[in-house]
Parts: sequence; C-alpha cells; structure tokens
Amino acid sequence: MLSIDMIKVLAIIGSGHLGQQIAYYAISDGHFDKVVFFDDYNTDSYIKGHKILGTTCNVLNEYKKGNFTDLIIGIGYKHMLKRKLFFEKFKNIIPFASIIHSSCWVDKTAIIEEGCVIYPGCIIEPNVLIKSNTILNISCSIAHDSIIGSHSFFSPRVAIAGFVKSNECCIFGINSLVIDNINITDNVQLGAGTVVISNVDKKGLYVGNPHRYIR
Repeated sequence: MLSIDMIKVLAIIGSGHLGQQIAYYAISDGHFDKVVFFDDYNTDSYIKGHKILGTTCNVLNEYKKGNFTDLIIGIGYKHMLKRKLFFEKFKNIIPFASIIHSSCWVDKTAIIEEGCVIYPGCIIEPNVLIKSNTILNISCSIAHDSIIGSHSFFSPRVAIAGFVKSNECCIFGINSLVIDNINITDNVQLGAGTVVISNVDKKGLYVGNPHRYIR
C-alpha cells in the first residue's frame, strides 16, 4: 500500500498511446510522483514502467485501498462515449486531476475544470471556461470569453477565436480553426484544417474551408 500522505499517485484509465502521453507529462512536468493504469484490454502487468493495477472494475477498490490519489481518463477520441461514461461514473467519488503543462500560458481569469489535460504550449486567454474531462493537445489556442464543453478532444494546433461556445463531446482535428462568435452543438467532429465560419447546429463530421457537412 502506498503512503498517499507522502506522494501523489495518478491513476489513468486507458494504457494506450494517449494514456502513456499523459503519464509522461504527469511525471516529467512534476505534477505527480507516480502513475498507475487501469485497462480493460491490456493484460500486461506493466506498461512503460508503470504498473497496471487491473481493469476498470478495480478502480474504486484500489482507490479505497489507498493505491492512488487522483484519476484521469486516458481514452482517446475514437471512444468519446466511454470517456464521458467513465468520468460520470467516478466523479464525486474519486478526485479527478487536472494537468496543465508548465509551458502553457493560462490567464488567471480562465477556469479549467477537473479531469482536463492541457498539453505543452497551449494558450488560454482571459475569461475562458474549459469544462471537465477535456484534452487540449500541443499548441492549442483558446481566445477570450470562449466556452469549451465537457468531454471534448482537441488535436494539436487548434485555434478557437473569441466568444465561441462548443458543447460537449466535440472533436477538433489538427489545425482546425473556429472564427469568433460561433456556437457548436454536441458531438461535432472537425476534420484536419477545417475552418468554421458559421454556427454548427447539427452533429456529425465537417471538413473543408469553409466547413461543410460530410456525415
């Protein structure tokens, strides 16, 4: 049993590439002393030197035993519903971490809720709200007064202008861009390089400049 009074231990649900990246930043940037994993598909005992404590059925029991202090969902954009369901299952029961890399610039008025991971080089401007369980990959920029919905996933170098509101479970492809004063509904996916110039009221996949609905 770990002495959680002395060290901070992060548990990550999902030991794939995303979970491994989160583990790397959690340790290398000094947020946590140790990382453990839970995974329903990986039967190995360790991954990249970090112990896999079992499946997601073991999460609550291992927390009660004191084997970790905080939780993060490390499931990627191909399983957005699972990301949401796991977060909702454990919120208010287990503390969720928020990891903001030290190279980011985050204005003091911005709010980043629990369960978020902000990768290196991101810029979060004044009065931004990033809701729970959201991932911003490398070098994303969220301009002033924008709201990012829960359980969303941002690929590298996404740019969001001011006064944008995106709802939950949205996926923003690499180099996608949203101009100012835009509303985006739930469960929208933007392909790589997509430029959004008007409100998106229908869920689905959008690509191109300007954006167009695909499916």
